[in-house]
Amino acid sequence: MLTSCTIEKPAAPSAHVPAELYAGLAAEAACISPKFLYDALGSKLFEAICELPEYYPTRTEGAIFERHGAEIAQACGAGTTLIDLGAGNCAKAAALFPLLRPSQYVAVDISTDFVSEALARLRQRFPHIAMSALGQDFSSGLRLPDSVRAERRLFFYPGSSLGNFTPAEARAFLRRLRGQCGLDGALLIGIDLAKEKALLDAAYDDELGVTAAFNLNVLRHVNRLLGADFDVRRWRHAGFYNEALGRVEMHLEAREAQRVRWPGGGRSFAAGERIHTENSYKYRQADAIALLEQSGFEATRVWLDPRRWFAVIHARAIAPLGA
Repeated sequence: MLTSCTIEKPAAPSAHVPAELYAGLAAEAACISPKFLYDALGSKLFEAICELPEYYPTRTEGAIFERHGAEIAQACGAGTTLIDLGAGNCAKAAALFPLLRPSQYVAVDISTDFVSEALARLRQRFPHIAMSALGQDFSSGLRLPDSVRAERRLFFYPGSSLGNFTPAEARAFLRRLRGQCGLDGALLIGIDLAKEKALLDAAYDDELGVTAAFNLNVLRHVNRLLGADFDVRRWRHAGFYNEALGRVEMHLEAREAQRVRWPGGGRSFAAGERIHTENSYKYRQADAIALLEQSGFEATRVWLDPRRWFAVIHARAIAPLGA
C-alpha cells in the first residue's frame, strides 16, 4: 500500500543520458530528444505555453473533460489506481479527482523535483487519496514499484504527448503500457487530431515567443548535463507543420557558423543547420483507434470537441497480443 505521499527518484541518475545526448548531437542530422526539454525551467515554460491563445490543445482537451466529465468517470469507474504519465504540475488529473475518485494516484514525470513539489501541494487538498511521485523517463520503459496496486490500473496520458513518438514508437510504447495493465486495466488518453497548417504553425511558434524560449532552454539543459558550451544567443527557434509527414516539427537553427564543445568532443554547425528537438504527430480519429487496437487496447468511448480538433479516448486492455 502506498503511503499518503511518497517520492521515488531514479536509482541511478541518468547514467545513460550523456551517451544518448552524444549520439543525437553526433548524428548526421543532429537531434535532442524532446524529454530533455523538461528540466525545472522547461516545465514552467510549458505551463506558460498552455495559457497562450495560440496553443489550443490544453484548453480544447480541458473543455472536453468539463463537458463530458460525468460520462468519462462512468466509463473509467471509481476506485482505480490512476497512473498519470508526464504529470507535470498534476493539474489535469487533480481536476478530475472529484469525478474519477481514484483510490491511488501515481504521478510520473522526468522532472522529479517539479512533480514532487506539485504532489506535495496536491496531497493537502486530497488527503484521502494515497499518492506517489515517480521520477522516471517512462518513454523507454516504465518501472512501477510493488507499492503500486496491480488491480484496476488506469493509465492517464492527456495532452498531445503521444504525438512525440513516431507511429511505430507509439505502438511500442502503448504495447508496453498494455503489458502493465493486467486483466482489468485501461487507458484514458488525449489525441491531437489533424487540422489545417495555419493553426498548427501558430500553436508551435507563438507571437510572444514563449515556445521559442521553451525550445531554446534545452540548450541550457544540455550544457548542464554534458558540460557543453552552447550559446543560446546564436540559435533561433523553428516550429512548423510538415504536411507530408503529418507532424509538427520543432528545430533549433544556428544563426551563424559555430563550434560547440563538450568534454571529450564537439561539433561544428554551419549557419542555418538545425538540431531537431521535437515531433508532434497529428492523427485522424480512425487512425488513432487503429493504433490502440494494434497495441492491445479496445476503444470503448471517444469524446470530441465541437470543432473535432481533439479527442479523448477511453480504451480497455484486451487479451495480450499473441494470446
